[in-house]
Amino acid sequence: MRTAGRIRTVIAVLTALALTTVLGACGSAAAKDDPYELITPGTIRVASIGDAKPYTFTNKDGQFTGFDVEFFKAVAHNIGIEHVEFAGQDFAAILSGVANGQFDVGVAAIGITPERQETVDFTDDYLAGYLTLMTAPDAGIDKPEDTDGHRIGVVQGSLQEAYAKKHFAGADLVRFPDNNTAVSALNSGSVAGHFLDFEAAKDYTDRFGLINAFDVPSFDAPAGFAIAHGNDKLRKALNKGIAEAIADGTWKRLYQKWFPDSPMPQQYLPPEAGDETSTTQTPTAAPSEAARTEDEG
Repeated sequence: MRTAGRIRTVIAVLTALALTTVLGACGSAAAKDDPYELITPGTIRVASIGDAKPYTFTNKDGQFTGFDVEFFKAVAHNIGIEHVEFAGQDFAAILSGVANGQFDVGVAAIGITPERQETVDFTDDYLAGYLTLMTAPDAGIDKPEDTDGHRIGVVQGSLQEAYAKKHFAGADLVRFPDNNTAVSALNSGSVAGHFLDFEAAKDYTDRFGLINAFDVPSFDAPAGFAIAHGNDKLRKALNKGIAEAIADGTWKRLYQKWFPDSPMPQQYLPPEAGDETSTTQTPTAAPSEAARTEDEG
């Protein structure tokens, strides 16, 4: 009887060891198949916006394109991910969508601020630039103080909204879900101006005869890719991919393509190019107006 009991004990121990080995192997395989803890292994689901040309926008075929889109795809390629799915959202919904697990990453020239870092984590930065107030030519607004008493449009949840709340204290801020809606309001006269990113404004000024009343730098909140808190594997991998895309000249090539007449922030150039041109870490001159980039198929 004792022998039989010992045999049963040995069998139970061996069975437990076998199960542990199998489960461990399954866990290792799963980790290998999904090293970045993505919603769908092998695919990065991206929340973005479709009307922020030349950063992120949809072309005539309904496909997402722009500087941020192409740069992120290059970064994803550098970490071994070829399948990237972009989905349009209101800007204000991007960070919450990433935080609650609907999306793996938020990509839309999203400025890194302490307030936003309470909701999501960010990768290293990859872009910095200017903000502008866009108005009709006869609006009579030439400087920030001139916004007092005027209705000024901003995209809800954007860096421009945060800046305007702080610096346009006398203005009546009107919040919109996206730039297209705000520009429609500007064209109809329901707002006196729309405060947005400088590069994104170029397309609207060309199309609708609007002007940039004044520009302000936004180098204190450069753009990064938003990811959920705690996904350090994905964040570190994307940081590595960003560094590689800068070092191999991909960032420079895409910047020249999408911002042809704008000065290049030296911190994003390949080391040798940065050393040849300047050691400055931020551009000092406001970008000049550029011809509107044509939609790509």
